[in-house]
Order: sequence, then structure tokens, then C-alpha cells
Amino acid sequence: MTEPLRIGIAGLGTVGVGVLRIAQKRAALLAARTRREIVVTAVSARDSSRDRGVDISAYDWEDDPVVLARRDDVDVFVELMGGPDGPAKAATEAALDAGKDVVTANKAMLAIHGQALAQRAESQGRVIRYEAAVAGGIPVIKALTEGLAGNEITRVMGVMNGTCNYILTRMESADLPYDIVLQEARDLGYLEADPQLDVGGIDAAHKLALLSAIAFGSRPDYAGISVEGIERIMIDDIRAAADMGFRIKLLGVARRTDRGLEQRVQPCLVPAESPLGQLEGGTNMVVIEGDSVEQIVLQGPGAGMGPTASAVMGDICDLARGSRVATFGQAAQSLEAVPSAKNGVPAPYYLRMGLIDRPGTLARIAAILGEHGISINRMRQYGHGGETAPILIVTHQTTRDSLDAALRAMRGTDVMHSPPVALRIERI
Repeated sequence: MTEPLRIGIAGLGTVGVGVLRIAQKRAALLAARTRREIVVTAVSARDSSRDRGVDISAYDWEDDPVVLARRDDVDVFVELMGGPDGPAKAATEAALDAGKDVVTANKAMLAIHGQALAQRAESQGRVIRYEAAVAGGIPVIKALTEGLAGNEITRVMGVMNGTCNYILTRMESADLPYDIVLQEARDLGYLEADPQLDVGGIDAAHKLALLSAIAFGSRPDYAGISVEGIERIMIDDIRAAADMGFRIKLLGVARRTDRGLEQRVQPCLVPAESPLGQLEGGTNMVVIEGDSVEQIVLQGPGAGMGPTASAVMGDICDLARGSRVATFGQAAQSLEAVPSAKNGVPAPYYLRMGLIDRPGTLARIAAILGEHGISINRMRQYGHGGETAPILIVTHQTTRDSLDAALRAMRGTDVMHSPPVALRIERI
């Protein structure tokens, strides 16, 4: 065997503790599979006195993660603190500058600073591995950078936030409104400290930025992603979608078009019988389409101690074996700055709106859609009562720009009781 691979871990939360447990319990197995001993030499966290349920007495302690990143007895710096900036970014930069490889689960940092960090790593002959940053235990980064390297990827899409999938499937199965299920998710500990990271689509957008960069050889462009969360989804939408043979999922979708790179995170209707439509609970799923492989589906747990720590350790094992893949699958300098294609590929849309109950209102809405080149596939009124007429419309294919212009025109009329909700019907 060669010399041991020495690692330093910054951040001893759920994932960091999980990595330590694997390192301690599976030391012989890891050595057998990598032909190299993997040893933890030092750790860092906010509180050295906290009982984390794992023995850390054999490791040196550093209060400052930047100091840990620069230690001579650390070959691989494992960043598990989180956050796009602050100590995580400073320590990652220090590790790269000191000639260390980096393993991280920090999707926000890489989505925002990934290009600069990848170039910094390559200037030092180092690599950044981050399988745990996207879809937890699903090896989707490895699939894109290695197994599918011979494919021209045409589309990447999936359910990339388990909390949102839990909320949407729980609303459907229990016939419960959004607010009640959101509180359930909070009580179960599924939500981030800032719930908008989950339900607002931000977490999924961070992940999509990374997958898109690998899939299309483009620079990570988090700012170019159109992001919409699930906050406006009502139980009525869940029921109506089911009646039409669909389910609602928060999807991340990326594809290259003639106009640039389309990247969006938004709730969509998907066929109930499709793999994405059948996905339940807090599970993640990523669908990858390529010219040679056609379509593959990867499914598994997207979060939690075990799956995420497993992904971190998988990256460490690759480094122990000497596997060194560029951060985004190719040299960072070769990644293109691709313009954003905000309009995207045309699709049918589901519209829900509340209209003032008086003669001519529905005709007014239909006329506005027609004026913007949008034809109606089906339409129905439901749950009529009082002064409001709830209306559901499914359009034929249209662009989002045309639809947004029509929605603005509708909001400018005196016939709207509540603002319209528009959900794309995604082809799977």
C-alpha cells in the first residue's frame, strides 16, 4: 500500500459526523477498496466541547477552519460547514492555495463561486469533488463526468429537493392544504432554517447550476436560472392535476437551445405514470437524456446523514485511488459563458384563476389569450360560489413570454378576483 491519505474535516454537523462514523467503522473496507489507508488527522467546528455521539479524541482540533486547511498533515480538506461565503469559502481557497484537494457538500458555494474556485484548483493542480452537493446519495456527478462522458447531453431534469416533494405528495395523499403540510415538514425537521431555501426553489437551483455546467460544458450560472417555488400551489391544483392524469412536482430543468441555455426551477405538471410522476416522499430523482444513452433515471435519498456522508466518502475514495476528474468534467478555462434562454421551449400550461362572477368575464379572458396567440385546449369552472368564479384552463403549446404577456394583460383588467397561477406541463 502507498502512504495513507490524510483528511481534515471542517464542520461536524450531521454530515461531518456521518463521515467520521464511516471512517471509523469501515476503515479496513475502505483500505481494501482503495489500496490506501484513509485517516482523519484533524477536525474543526464551532464548539469543541459538544457531544456529537462520535469519538473525536484521536484527532487534532482546530478552532479556525482556515488553519485546518493549511495543515501539513492534511492531504484532502473536507468542507462540510455550508454557506456560499464566509469560513467555507475562505477555508476552501486556503486549502487549494496550500496544494490540497477539496471535497465538499456545499452546493451554494459552488453554484455561485464554482468557476473561480475551479480555476483556482486547476492553477494549483488540484481538484474539487462535490458528489454530496447534488441529490445526496445519488451518484449523478460521477454519472455525468465519467459514465456519460461520451454523450452529448440534451436535457437534464429532476426533482432535486426532497422537502418540496414530501410537501406536494403529502398534500395529495392526505388531501391537506399547503400551510398544514408545511408545518408538518417543519415539525419533522425537513425544512432548512430559512424555509425559502427549500420551498422557494433556491436549493434546487443551486443543484441545477452544477448539473447544467457539467452537462453542457458551460460556466455555472446560478444567476441565469429562472426560479419559482411551490408556495402558491393549492390543494385545488393538486386535485385538478390528478383529474387530468398529472401530478405536480418542483422540477429543475436545463437544456441547450438555439437561443442559449434554458435553466429553470418551477412547479410543473408531469404525467402521473412517468418515473417523475411516481416519485413519492422525500426522494430525489434526476433524469438525464443524451444522444447515445437516450434516457436514464437515477433515484435515491437526497439528504440525511447516511446518504450524504456516503457521497462524501465516495469522493474521498476516488482521490485515494488517484482518480482526478476536473471540477466540472473539463478544464475550467474551456467552459463557455452561454447566454440564458429565458423564453425556453414552448409547452402547454395549466392556468388557475378566480374571476369576478359577471357576464362576459370568461370571454374577456379567452380574448386576451387569443390576442397573444394562445389557444385553449380545455377549460372548466369549478366550486362556484359567492362573487368568485374559479376557472381552470389548459392551453395548447405556447412560449412563456407570450403567456407572461397575456397574464399581465389579465391582471390589468377589472375581471380578476385573484391573480392567476400558471404551471408548465412538462414533456417527460
